[in-house]
Amino acid sequence: MVQLTDRLVRLLDDAAARRGVSRSALIRTAVERFLEKDEEAALGRQIAAGYERIPPGTPDEWGDLSEITDRATADLLYRLDAEERAAGHDRW
Repeated sequence: MVQLTDRLVRLLDDAAARRGVSRSALIRTAVERFLEKDEEAALGRQIAAGYERIPPGTPDEWGDLSEITDRATADLLYRLDAEERAAGHDRW
């Protein structure tokens, strides 16, 4: 059982009447929304803690992402330059 003040009961009854639902339905909906937001916030904190533990770009068993990215970028730029030269474009 949840004890509510007279003022809170009055506010709940007014809000429930405006929405065309019972006080119990309104309270259930409010509690469900609160718990969903609380779960989302907890998940967000877990994700943030993971990024703090292992920052993005940290080398792992797959290798050093920044090194791979740098090589891939250099390769792409080289190929684009070659395409432009082959098409007769001047270097910029």
